[in-house]
Amino acid sequence: MSTDIDKITKNLPLVVIVGPTASGKTSLAIEVAEACGGEIICADSRSIYKGADVGTAKPTSDDRKRVVHWGLDLAEPNEYFTVADFKKYANEKIAEIRSRGKVPILVGGTGLYVDAVIFDFNFGPMADMKKRNELNQLSLVELCKYCNKNNISLPENDKNKRYIIRAIERFGEDLSRRDSPIENTIIIGLLVDRTVLRNRITARSEQFFNNGVIEEARLLGDKYGWDNEAMKSNIYKLVKLYISGELLLSEMKIKNETMDWHLAKRQMTWQKRNKFIKWMSPEEAKKYLIFQLAKTI
Repeated sequence: MSTDIDKITKNLPLVVIVGPTASGKTSLAIEVAEACGGEIICADSRSIYKGADVGTAKPTSDDRKRVVHWGLDLAEPNEYFTVADFKKYANEKIAEIRSRGKVPILVGGTGLYVDAVIFDFNFGPMADMKKRNELNQLSLVELCKYCNKNNISLPENDKNKRYIIRAIERFGEDLSRRDSPIENTIIIGLLVDRTVLRNRITARSEQFFNNGVIEEARLLGDKYGWDNEAMKSNIYKLVKLYISGELLLSEMKIKNETMDWHLAKRQMTWQKRNKFIKWMSPEEAKKYLIFQLAKTI
């Protein structure tokens, strides 16, 4: 009997859902998980931080009651959490979810987090902290110039100093990865009309403010300082400018929508590089995934 259970468990695929911010990834993942008995692993470099709930658009408490979510609240805002840390965590959760006879659903979010899992990145040695401190002294513009001068590819989020510094640190390392995804993986990318996506970003931005993102930012800033990792999300940086009187509320809202739109475009550029992603609308994706999973459950 146990042999049969082990066989079924091994046959359960890893479902991966990617797409730009506000494309409906979480809603799709929840619907598929409910239909097929799945658990969700969030692959987002901001929702790993405790207390940063509204500004990182974490799944709501109602969402988490409907379906089990992993990958949230893994670190304090002032703690350093790497891509390697996430890969280790995600692989452990994928194995645990399968052991319970459930389907693991990886939802991102952060392209580097997703790629580290599905292409099985093997990371080099720990960073040279002296070198890292020197790089931290450089501005964002100086770091980008450094990358251009040394033929270092900029990361998905080229507005984040930490990501650029890690790209520099990895340059020249023997960072091995697979040429194709790990076995038994279904990778879906969500196609959303650009006008629809822009409208969703606008609506979500307004929801941030209705749900208390300004007060959340104040609490995090007072407790951990405004330079901690969690506060590097677009919205928190803008709230800081608003609190200091450098932005009006209306200006902050417009800037947040614009920055999230630019983020969505960077995410789409990153994800389009992956030729193994099957692109389809959310409606098509739901039907496709339920059909595919029915064969293995």
